[in-house]
Amino acid sequence: MAGAGLSERERAGCRALLQLLRTEELLALTDTVTSRLVHPESRQEAIDAVLMYSQNVEELLRRRKICREIIFKYLAAQGVAVPPSSEKHVLIERVRQLWSRQLTAPAPEPGHRKPPPQSYGSGQKSPQDDIGGLGGEFCQWYFELLNSQHPLGVKSEATWGPQHFWEDAKLKFCYNTLEKNVEQYVGADMVSLRLLSLVKEECLLFNPNLRSSGLKCAMSPHGLVLVAVAGTVHRDNACLGVFEQIFGLISCPMRNNTWKIKLVNLKIVGQNILEPGMRMEEPSLKYESSQLREFYDGNELTVFEP
Repeated sequence: MAGAGLSERERAGCRALLQLLRTEELLALTDTVTSRLVHPESRQEAIDAVLMYSQNVEELLRRRKICREIIFKYLAAQGVAVPPSSEKHVLIERVRQLWSRQLTAPAPEPGHRKPPPQSYGSGQKSPQDDIGGLGGEFCQWYFELLNSQHPLGVKSEATWGPQHFWEDAKLKFCYNTLEKNVEQYVGADMVSLRLLSLVKEECLLFNPNLRSSGLKCAMSPHGLVLVAVAGTVHRDNACLGVFEQIFGLISCPMRNNTWKIKLVNLKIVGQNILEPGMRMEEPSLKYESSQLREFYDGNELTVFEP
């Protein structure tokens, strides 16, 4: 449950802004906002508590722990140019305008660039081979960009954000550690931020298996490209478990050779629920590319059920 006065867009924006705080600053802010009644055990819990107990945007952004420099940095990351000498109340107003859509930030070049089209004559690649090449390139781009958001990751020149997703993008996130859980999100902002939080807040790293056993691709009759990939999930030096992820990609008609993410279905299975003594094999997909289209019903991906 979030603060009653915060809209979905404001919650997403506040979450992104709070991620810019150092951990000690975030915990101090949580103490102030909750009057020390909540004792979070992670950055994500701290952010959730701040959002829950904040009544409106102005109240939150005026907190001393959210200094002028943090708001300036957030606006810069969103592509909103403001004079460096701007006072805090001016920056807060710019943020409020951005979140209420009164101010439009220029979007970075979105999506994943696809390779140039090829002809398919005798002895050349088939369309399925070309889709497989696109899937491999997309996964390489996606996981390098996502992992670069880790606090200790190698920073990427590209920018993570909602610009890589269609406005009505959907995420279904199933994770099976000690118990089964399912989360669902709709909208480019919410999907982008939830995926980002896995790496930036929960400090996970994803290692995809991009060999043929771990990567399958297919295209729906309407041109939606489905990319399925398996891999391992890590934190620090520990392998926490395995993941399977399916993406639904649609080509952007306004930008040649560019794909954006329409659907994401992510499942993580914790290593702690594997049978004791069982050695983890290289993650692989148990279905073929020809079966992948069957998992898409025209609206959602249904392959992963908790």
